[in-house]
Amino acid sequence: MTITDPSTRGASELDASRTADPDTSLWRRAAAGEREAFGALFERHAEALWNHCYRLTGSWALAEDITSATFLTAWAKVGGITLVRESALPWLYAVAGNIVRTENRRTARFARAVRRLPEDGTAEDHAEAVAHRVDVDRRTREVATAVARLPRAEREAVELCLLGELSTVDAATLLGIAEASVRARLSRARGRLRTLLEVTP
Repeated sequence: MTITDPSTRGASELDASRTADPDTSLWRRAAAGEREAFGALFERHAEALWNHCYRLTGSWALAEDITSATFLTAWAKVGGITLVRESALPWLYAVAGNIVRTENRRTARFARAVRRLPEDGTAEDHAEAVAHRVDVDRRTREVATAVARLPRAEREAVELCLLGELSTVDAATLLGIAEASVRARLSRARGRLRTLLEVTP
């Protein structure tokens, strides 16, 4: 997978993906068991999805894991997927968001378990800290943490529209609500995020 600066890619893939067979056609073929069609969808959307996962997590490695898990989920459910405006990307973004939230809960449980372990004098492992010293990674994690603290409705709107760069029309269709409701959720979320990020150390 070719990795690019996460700030430079996003839902522009929605337009680029239409230069060949539309996603709806590829999904139908994949649902019929044509692996090559699903492979074409992977090649079309993997980079944009990885960048979205990076924005959600602030971790290159975790973004890659979640991208893989998202496509595995897509393959398992390909027969029942409803696409938004003939693109699979909004649905993939939503699945990735759900996986990230599950991973965050798992990680939190693990961290609590580790804190209960007795001290044994083992030196602190600095490998992860060194790998994430780049300022953009730190800020991305701060944003991801703040987004995770939003109410669910606002968090979903932010993940799709602000982080995933989907239009409010596409997000409304995916979420099954009015576009005005998406805009209202985004407005409330922006206010909360400003407050949360101002107090982030």
